[in-house]
Amino acid sequence: MRERPEIILYTDGASRGNPGPGGYGVVISCGDYEKEFSGGFARTTNNRMELMAVIVGLEAIRWENARVNVFSDSTYVVNAVTQGWIQNWQQKGWKKVKNVDLWQRFLAVYSRHQVTFTWIKGHAANPKNERCDRLAVAAALQPGLPEDEGLEKTTI
Repeated sequence: MRERPEIILYTDGASRGNPGPGGYGVVISCGDYEKEFSGGFARTTNNRMELMAVIVGLEAIRWENARVNVFSDSTYVVNAVTQGWIQNWQQKGWKKVKNVDLWQRFLAVYSRHQVTFTWIKGHAANPKNERCDRLAVAAALQPGLPEDEGLEKTTI
């Protein structure tokens, strides 16, 4: 069986106020294939949108055990994974952890793949990161955005 190519995932989140209207943007690439995703909520936070972007990107992958490199300008998301924060939070029963609903959703999809995270500087002329930012900001500005049901339940 032929090895599948690595998937490259660029992500970004934005909010107009914290909390305020927010959005996320994702650009997923695999070989010659590229697709974009975006969405938003009427009232959310930047960190929630940064994490939501990664979740949506990982959930879009159609096969198990994919090799995925996530590029994000969010130290919150990247450090939670690369510095082991998320394992500590989980071992301690998620006590006083914000965005538990999204972190648990993240773990469910993260565990299905081989994921590495690369932090990139935001607004530093990286075309795909800039595209994600435009998608996130545009999503946050859409009328009639749904409520972020998990916002008020972000901490256990």
